[in-house]
Amino acid sequence: MKLHRLEKDVTGTANFGCMWEKGKIPKGTFSDTEFYYTNEEGKEISLQSRITAYWPDGSIKWTAHCADSKALGEVVTVEYKTKDKTNTEDYASNIENHVNSKSDNESEIITNNYLYKDSAQGSSVSVHNTDNTIEISGKDFTAVIQKDTDELFESISSNKRIVFAHAKPVLKLEERVESSGCRQQIIRDYTGKIENIEIEDSGDAQTVVRYEGIHECISSDNKGSKKIPFIIRLFLGTAARDIKIQHTFMYDGEEDKDYLKGIGISFESPLKGKLYNRHIKMTGDAGVFHEVCMPLSAWRPRIPSFLYEDQMKGVNITDEALLKCGDSEINEHIKSITDNSPHWDTYTLSQDSAQHFCISKKLGYDDVCMIDALHGQRSIGGAAFGSENGSVMLGIRDFWQKYPGGINVSGLSSDRADVTIWFYSPFANSFDFRHYAHRGYNQVCYEGYDYKGADPCGIAVTSECALGFSNDIIPDDETVISFARSVNHPALYVASPEQYHQMKAFGYWSLPENDTEVERWLEDQLDRAFSFYKEEADNRNWYGLFNYGDFMHTYDAVRHQWKYDVGGYAWDNTELVPTLWLWNYFLRTGRSDAFYLAEKLSRHASEVDVYHFGKYKGLGSRHNVRHWGCPCKEARIAMASHHRVYYYLTGDRRMEDIFDELKDNENSFLNKDPLGDFYDKDKMHYKSHARSGPDWSSLVSNWMTQWERKDDKKYKDKIITGIKDLEKAPLRLISGPDFEFDPVSVHLNYIGERTTGGTHLQVCMGAPSVWTESADLLDEPVFNQMLVELGRFALLPKDEQDKESGGLIGEREYTYPFMFTGLGAYAAANIIKGNCKGVTIGKDALIKDHEKEGHLAAKRTWKALLASLISENNKDGFMTTIVKDAGNHEKLTEIPWITTNFTAQWCLNVIIALEFIKEDLPDTIIKAQELVEGMEDISFHKA
Repeated sequence: MKLHRLEKDVTGTANFGCMWEKGKIPKGTFSDTEFYYTNEEGKEISLQSRITAYWPDGSIKWTAHCADSKALGEVVTVEYKTKDKTNTEDYASNIENHVNSKSDNESEIITNNYLYKDSAQGSSVSVHNTDNTIEISGKDFTAVIQKDTDELFESISSNKRIVFAHAKPVLKLEERVESSGCRQQIIRDYTGKIENIEIEDSGDAQTVVRYEGIHECISSDNKGSKKIPFIIRLFLGTAARDIKIQHTFMYDGEEDKDYLKGIGISFESPLKGKLYNRHIKMTGDAGVFHEVCMPLSAWRPRIPSFLYEDQMKGVNITDEALLKCGDSEINEHIKSITDNSPHWDTYTLSQDSAQHFCISKKLGYDDVCMIDALHGQRSIGGAAFGSENGSVMLGIRDFWQKYPGGINVSGLSSDRADVTIWFYSPFANSFDFRHYAHRGYNQVCYEGYDYKGADPCGIAVTSECALGFSNDIIPDDETVISFARSVNHPALYVASPEQYHQMKAFGYWSLPENDTEVERWLEDQLDRAFSFYKEEADNRNWYGLFNYGDFMHTYDAVRHQWKYDVGGYAWDNTELVPTLWLWNYFLRTGRSDAFYLAEKLSRHASEVDVYHFGKYKGLGSRHNVRHWGCPCKEARIAMASHHRVYYYLTGDRRMEDIFDELKDNENSFLNKDPLGDFYDKDKMHYKSHARSGPDWSSLVSNWMTQWERKDDKKYKDKIITGIKDLEKAPLRLISGPDFEFDPVSVHLNYIGERTTGGTHLQVCMGAPSVWTESADLLDEPVFNQMLVELGRFALLPKDEQDKESGGLIGEREYTYPFMFTGLGAYAAANIIKGNCKGVTIGKDALIKDHEKEGHLAAKRTWKALLASLISENNKDGFMTTIVKDAGNHEKLTEIPWITTNFTAQWCLNVIIALEFIKEDLPDTIIKAQELVEGMEDISFHKA
């Protein structure tokens, strides 16, 4: 597969995915298969590889790879061949340790000593794993991990120099106490207790160490108390020489008691030499802030000015240089300055909002103040410090976007620097997990139920940072900036939209073609919608550790503000699958900005919006003022399909944890029946409920993902069980959509033609994308037929629906028909091609003239989809307007009628429909307006 770097000139270890045609790499051959690329000199260079997905026949579907992006270059073609076992005996004999144990059923965790040949660099990588110690050596550094301590690593050294040492997870929790009218804030310090260490992967490009643990209180008044579990991954780029950390914490505190004051990772770094050769740099809005522990600038005694100038250029001021300066008393002058000037020991970079950071500093005493050194708006989160034995660099990904973050470096005037990377900085206000109200506001504010359902216990946040080092006394400014940028945009390789489309990666979606006026209009609307949300994230400050990546739900045109404070209209929480919209938009355009917007949404939604342990594990919270605020806890918010594209394109390790949590999340239906408030439990045959969509469809998403990731047929069988139960219903998939559900046997039980919440819920939460892709993977023709039946039926006029169903659907209406258009287009295309000759019209009749009926279905589909955004006299679509002095903007760009529900669903259905029935689309705007002429005004944004 031919891949290209998503962004040019990005270096470091690249992690990326590659898709393979069904049957190309047969089951059981992976251990004999070598994946490689050919560099510009024509040399074949091996890739470190693992399987991430299988086809139904067991052949390899997706692989994840990592390599030094410098060696890869801008464009690379990934290929494979049978290994030459005579030349790679050591490597091949331990190949199962070279792949992810979670992705290959036969592999095991590394438990011995291994040597991997680094064909790209000509060096070797070794992993020495004993009962007590793990030692990882590669290129020019060695990491030592002691298993009997609570440190992430004991040391990372290069050329006998210890660069980093004694890394630990750290936590600060705040408690608020009120007594006798006196309010106190008690801050308790915690440190990580590591409970499990596992080598997930190791090879000639990268070694991944996974830690699980929990923070333990070290404050004397609460010593030993344990809170806030974590999963941390240490990525050692053994070829590219980079060190990355992925940090996940889960909140298990008491919301009324445990306020987050700070969380991060601390480590030490030895320093050496004169204080005037101790430097620190931190990134700001423009350029780099640079200072030294002891500046060579003094009122008295006077010293040559060029020394200070050289010092601030990063020149190592040696004794020899001082002797050559022409001042015989220079050493005495320097000693006088050393003894009588302040030694700036501690520096802190704190980003306390998306619009403000501060760099402050102090001397090395506890009882002195910090002074402000620099204020600015947005730092990209980079820093460096060094002394005569070399320097180190630090970077936090999405630093200002996921405020409040911080970097604290102390001890510059001693023999070691103590460093803390703060993913939540203690210099900011503590985070309050409590809800905004004591109850829910169901009717007025669209909050599901009137009882309070907010619960933060079980949510998570994942952050990323990186470490680097140099032999220079301090890196130059451009190096510091470049390093910080590489942390924010790590190297990634992707294929072209045409390649993904040809291989039907992730189901059905279209490529932009722009052949007709209406096609160009549709593509323009898709681009406008994406650009609006991309810019709106910044215009509306959708930032912060717990918010970044998400969108708001509904706009308030009167206030010129999103309804951030109105119940179910605030944070979107994947409602109506903006994830699928954005990922499909990226797949069809290949735009890097589309990738990053989708990536941030996937990262947020997979962590903050869902529960990772406890009674709601595998479920998520419906849209609300707080991400965890709504009493509705449902599978659709958490389903795997939100994030599958991200996982397979990047091989992201954290997503493997997420998918493992979801594989059996039907069990959570026993604790939280999605329809429990609407049915009498005493009259139920099964223990819970599941609508065919979005509940069962979300479970299908999870089962399909587990089936393909592990080649585990048990999860395929779960899907088939539901299909057979739906087949028994009077109208098959058209029936219901409310069903009783047994989480143990995963059987569905038909209970009549009732739809809780609206028929559109059956499809608007991603079901068509899930169902059509899984139908291709399953050898179950009846499922394909049922999808065609539903897609066709939903867009029929009500009188025809009543006639064909024999009146069985009763008063049930297919509200918001544009939400059915993706499935309608799928149905129309299949009918035209005659792919579903078993599709019924009514209870007993079958379609006879497939081509005629298919084109009628296609016409109905385009009519419903176009009518939702176009009318006889209006084709503005997602056109923006400018409002003066509103929304805290001199000129506010807005779309007054906008909702994320409409935008995500309309864009997603257009992308799907263009794939199936483009030939039936009117070719001019006039014809499109004629098509919708006389229709009832169903335009979502005008309702």
